[in-house]
Amino acid sequence: MKFEETQLTTAPKGHTVHHTQVFSKDGRWVVYDTRNDDTQIGRTGSIELVNVHTGEVRVVYRTANQTLHGPGVGAATFSPVQDRVLFIHGIRNADASRPYSMTRRTGVAINIDHPGEPIFMDARDVVPPFTKGALRGGTHSHSWSRDGQWISFTYNDYVMEQLAKSDTTVQDLRTVGIMVPGKVEVAQDGQLENNDGEYFSVIITDVTEHPRPGSDEIDKAFDECWIGEKGYQKPDGSWQDKAIAFQGNVRNEREETVTEVFVVDLPADPTVAGDGQPLEGTAVSRPGVPLGATQRRITYTANGVKGPRHWLRTTPDGSLVCFLAEDERGIIQLFGVSPNGGAIRQLTDHDFPIQGPFNIDPTGQWIAYPADNSVFIAVLATGDTYRITDRFGDDNRPVGAPNWSPDGKAIAYNRYVGEGENRFLQVFLLVRVE
Repeated sequence: MKFEETQLTTAPKGHTVHHTQVFSKDGRWVVYDTRNDDTQIGRTGSIELVNVHTGEVRVVYRTANQTLHGPGVGAATFSPVQDRVLFIHGIRNADASRPYSMTRRTGVAINIDHPGEPIFMDARDVVPPFTKGALRGGTHSHSWSRDGQWISFTYNDYVMEQLAKSDTTVQDLRTVGIMVPGKVEVAQDGQLENNDGEYFSVIITDVTEHPRPGSDEIDKAFDECWIGEKGYQKPDGSWQDKAIAFQGNVRNEREETVTEVFVVDLPADPTVAGDGQPLEGTAVSRPGVPLGATQRRITYTANGVKGPRHWLRTTPDGSLVCFLAEDERGIIQLFGVSPNGGAIRQLTDHDFPIQGPFNIDPTGQWIAYPADNSVFIAVLATGDTYRITDRFGDDNRPVGAPNWSPDGKAIAYNRYVGEGENRFLQVFLLVRVE
């Protein structure tokens, strides 16, 4: 299989594409933020689009009063069904004493026909009494369900972070949440800490400060994905409509931290609280998990998920959850497991490690990933692999996750161009020609 490469961006600044959903629904636009280093969201002030056919660049959002301390924007994704982008936005009152951080960010959307008009998606309320459907911290790494109706994210809680300063038994533990349509209004505090939201937000994973060794308890849930376009089929033949696969940190019998793969099946209505678990949380507890959310571990490995940071991915039919781990030689490869658990299948067999996150094409046949300083694709059914770019030097190798277009005929990815102070992260397009 052959792909033809085009450089889409050239401006002397960063152009960072997110790990998923960077193409518009019609495939015409790729969204990015202007980081030149993926650690610098707090310093980044704009979200832009580039047209894959003409190279036209449009600015769709700029922060007000941007400083080195925030507010900051980044990690932008396109809705699969609307001309709308969603991204991280730091809290609007950011300054040296209140900088951008994991607990001080929220999700903001822009309809691309109305640039500069922010739509606050998840409500934020850090002042007691807290508000059901609002969160008390920072959402991150947003991903749309394939029908474009629900949104997942990772989350850190500001209230728990502050409490931990005076109570050593408490920690702010990263976890996973979702948003569903439903406006939430909160009391404004006059400090721009709080905001209303167009969506109702809940936390969906159980975490605990002290997981029991050898148990399925976790102290961190992270780097999740939606399972399938329409969920997945259970062993009894029934269909789970909405579900999330995520990585969770357990303690093994030797009390070592190991990352394993988990699934949480979601209820049709996630706005109903479980007994004694208020969705909004309390001043001494993190937000509760909704009634009917069922969490379970699906991998039991010797060494766990390994390799560079990556987000889980599933095939469109929901039958396979993909992750990175070491093979018998200690080389990072792609692996897959059913969302129902069971045998783990090794998907690649390179003599070199996979170097970053990956994505599956819309047909479920191919998976794209960086390895050996190139972009590769592999056939999921057979394990056959193809190098589809040149092999670049270490300073300008592919960075981050290759993203498939909605029709599966193109891939957008990042790599650095230039040297020294003139070395900038640019967006490249690979178009399939045979």
